[in-house]
Formats: sequence, structure tokens, C-alpha cells
Amino acid sequence: MSDSTPATPRPTTTVKVALLGAGNVGAEVARILLDHSTEMAARVGAPIELAGIAVRDLAARRTVELPEELFTTDAEALIDAADVVIELTGGIEPARSRILRALHAGKPVISGNKALIARHGRQLQDAADDAGVPLSYEAAVAGAIPIVRPMADSLAGDRVDRVLGIMNGTTNYILDQMDTTGAQFDDALAEAQRLGYAEADPTADVEGHDAAAKAAILASLAFHSTFTIDDVYCRGITGVTAEDVAAAAEAGYVIKLLAVCERCAGGVNLRVTPTMIPREHPLAGVHGAYNAVFVEAANAGSLMFYGAGAGGAPTASAVLGDFVSAARRLVLGAPAQGAEPHAQLPAVPMDDVRTSFSITLTVQDRLGVLARIAQVFADHGVSIYTMQQKDDPHGTAQRSEIRLVTHRGTNKDLTATVEALRELPFVEDVTGVIRVEHAD
Repeated sequence: MSDSTPATPRPTTTVKVALLGAGNVGAEVARILLDHSTEMAARVGAPIELAGIAVRDLAARRTVELPEELFTTDAEALIDAADVVIELTGGIEPARSRILRALHAGKPVISGNKALIARHGRQLQDAADDAGVPLSYEAAVAGAIPIVRPMADSLAGDRVDRVLGIMNGTTNYILDQMDTTGAQFDDALAEAQRLGYAEADPTADVEGHDAAAKAAILASLAFHSTFTIDDVYCRGITGVTAEDVAAAAEAGYVIKLLAVCERCAGGVNLRVTPTMIPREHPLAGVHGAYNAVFVEAANAGSLMFYGAGAGGAPTASAVLGDFVSAARRLVLGAPAQGAEPHAQLPAVPMDDVRTSFSITLTVQDRLGVLARIAQVFADHGVSIYTMQQKDDPHGTAQRSEIRLVTHRGTNKDLTATVEALRELPFVEDVTGVIRVEHAD
């Protein structure tokens, strides 16, 4: 990769901004650029001009009233005429091609496109480094929470061992409602949609895809390696029941959709799964639609970043923070600070990860059942941490419910144990398998 060479101060007296996209975030970015242009110019060191806003549909309704003359459908012409490009359209194409067009022309780019960065971040960063301009994407992870720059800069001299994150506000709201009110999943989801936390099609959120994209981005920064969303093991929350949440609470845990990126087995494992965490863990107190990222580093110790993970104004704050930084460099003629992924640690598959499971069984209530279950665990080299037996919650006298939490074991052994339990003739159902953090 070519080294970035110092740029010369730009002779222009105004920084022209091309904004791609006018959704909730884009509209807020435009409003702030227009309403606070004088204050923004003082921070940048030059006047700011919003040159235009590229959209697909000129007639679409906007969340913020903006001057009609700013809108255009010709994104490419807008990019070519601008000094800085802010991309907030989402999706892979045409966003990728437009960002590359800007970077190849030597224009700084700010993006909030987590799906694109998680899929093609290395290609885009290489293009930015070759051009000697910044590619910034603070808004792609956890909304207003400043986590990308601290991970890339503040912790660059430390060794990050693990990152735990609640990175999706929709799922956190749903699980929090289930925990605090006893709501069923469908009811909590409907309320999240009513409040605007969840889309009409909530698949990307509840199936974990949104959090997985963010995990790939953060892991790449934290471990100085290149990871994509394909490296993230992902399971959503649609299978989590009110009974699971209540049982976790009774045992002193709360269930969160947790993104975990951790060093193990010579590489890094990336996963997004419903996870039980102890009530005393800082992440357990993250309520509503808020996000939080918990970082464990060798020298800095434990750090937590907390705040609004979504919403037009909070995310616009992250976008504009990146913009001010990039525009100030442009005005001063300062080069971008690219970073090579020097470690290039491999992604570790789930089978090799040591973790812990909570397993719920519905069994026939008869002599020898517990002994046979214990034998299955022993046969697979898995140790039981806690076990609780109750009468069948549905009132059948001949059945019992058994909830177990294991000690840590390899995911391969734990999964094989669950499959063996399913095959036992007296096990009528395995109703819940949820990962557990810090079980022992």
C-alpha cells in the first residue's frame, strides 16, 4: 500500500459538503449544517456550504423541512463538485461505488453505513489510504457513542482482550421490557414498533444482523485485523421466551443480545447471541433502547462506553464529529492517518470457543432421570455448575422442568451434549439453550 503524502492547504475559502441520503439521520445532519453553519465554520477553520443532498426520490416526505433546491438525484455530479462527502444512504450499492468515486478523487468520506463497512471496509480503507484522505465511520457503530475513534486511537497502544457490546437498541428495548414487565416477545416487539424503535420489518434487528455488522467493525479495530460480517456467528432473540427471561432473573441473570469479540485459540472469536449476564455486571443495567460497549484491555483495564445507540439527532452528532475532524484536516492540509491491520488474527470458529450454556429440559418425572442426565454431561466432558428442578410449569404432574447452567466447555462439546439430551427417551423437550457469560 502506498504511503500517504502530506496534502497542501486547499486554496478554496469554503468547504463544500455533498450529503448522500436524507433519511432520519441525513435530514438531521443537513439541518445542523444549515442552522449551525457559523459555529461549525469556527470549528473547521473555514466556511461550510451544504452543496446538495442526493436522494432517490425528490418527492419523498422528509422528517425535517429543508430547502427544495438542495435536493438532487445526480449523486455522482454532487460528489464531483464537493470537497467532503457524507454517505448516509445505507446498503451496499450504489453506496460502495460512490464512496470509492469520492476517495479516488481525493475527497474525505464520512459514512454511517455499517452494512457496507462490515462487508467492504478493508477495500474502502485501502482506497482512502492510497489517496491520503480519511474514511470515517463513527456513526456506523452504536449511534452517538464515541467508540470507533477511542478504539482506533486511544487504545492503539494497549492490548484489547475482549469487547462485549449491547449494540442494537431495538433488541435491548424488547428484552428489557420482557425483563422488567414480564411481557412476551411479540408484545414487546409490537410496543417497540409503536414507539419507533423497531422497523415494520424488524428482521435485521431481532435476528442479530445489525449487531453482527457492528461487531465485525469493532473487532477489526480492536484487534488490528480484518474481519467481515461473515466471520460473526449470529443468532437472534426470536426464540427467547418470557419464561427464559423470568428463569434468568430468578437465577440472578439478565438476558441481553450480546456481541462478543474475544481473543481465544490463537485468534479472535466474534459472536452475537442472546446471553445471560450477571445482574451485577455493568451491561446488565443498560435499559430501554440504549447501547453500551464494555472493553477489557491489558493495561487500561475495564472501560464502558454508554449512550443512545440510534435516532436521528444522536447519530447525526457522531457523523458531524467525523465531519469536523476531516474538514479541519482538509483546511490545514494535514494528511490522513491510515492504519494497517498489522496483526491479521484469524477468526476462530464457534466449535473452538470455551463458553457456558443454560439448558432447560422438560422431562418425565421418574426414578433415575437426574442420574442419566448427569451421565450424558460426564460422557461429553461437560461439568454442571448449577441445576434446579421444578414441577412442570404447565401443571402436568408426570413431568418436571430442569434448568442447568454448565461450567465453561468448548462450544463443540456443549452442543453435542444438548443433542445427546434431546435423544434421551424421557426428555420430552429442550425448551431453551442460552449462552452464559461469567458462569464460573
